[in-house]
Amino acid sequence: MLSTVTTAGVRPKLSTKNLNLFYGSKQALNDISVNMPEHRVTALIGPSGCGKSTFLRSLNRMNDLIANVKVTGSVFVGDVDIYGERIDVVELRKRVGMIFQKSNPFPKSIYDNVAYGPRINGVRVKRVLDEIVERSLRRAALWEEVSGDLKKSGLALSGGQQQRLCIARALAVDPEVLLMDEPASALDPIATAKIEELMYELKENYTIVIVTHNMQQAARVSDYTAFFYMGKLIEYDETKRLFTTPKQKQTEEYITGRFG
Repeated sequence: MLSTVTTAGVRPKLSTKNLNLFYGSKQALNDISVNMPEHRVTALIGPSGCGKSTFLRSLNRMNDLIANVKVTGSVFVGDVDIYGERIDVVELRKRVGMIFQKSNPFPKSIYDNVAYGPRINGVRVKRVLDEIVERSLRRAALWEEVSGDLKKSGLALSGGQQQRLCIARALAVDPEVLLMDEPASALDPIATAKIEELMYELKENYTIVIVTHNMQQAARVSDYTAFFYMGKLIEYDETKRLFTTPKQKQTEEYITGRFG
């Protein structure tokens, strides 16, 4: 199994070592060791039920919210093992934000959606909140579309705008990493293209990991790709190399459509 690649001098931002995860007696992840470089997009691909979303959720301990989950091994954000003792999970999820498949804006105004996290973290000065909201909406490529009506409900936006609002909300607490679980699967092609373009821009400041069923999307947006199958990491490499000259037969069969 290929689990590490040369990342051209780019240091890993996220890494796992011998990561195993169990739902009760069922093992969902098997001995995953991988380094994901800083300021790059890493795509996780594989058939349904292969473990890629479970792996994604392990990177900010979202699986802790599920009963009877057991994790062994290590997950590092920088030099910190997030499954170590005395880890503040709330603080972790600020550093490692998550965008879900279905956009989930709060039933609040656009402004209050983005300001929610900073307010929870004690920011009260309106001028500071205004700056955070504008900066986050600009980084999410939404400011020009909504700046004239920030009091409008986030639920009144289009699907693609709602997803970018959720990205802005995640950015407002200054994360280092963005995890995206099929963020464009419910969107039309135009909105999908905007999300893909946004990922390209965001990687200048953030490390991004995306789960996608769309292999064309993985090829377009990612620098590195990990292929999962039946809870195992089958192959991990630079995206161009994995899609053109995969080293594992299972990878080749999947990307050529022979199964999955």
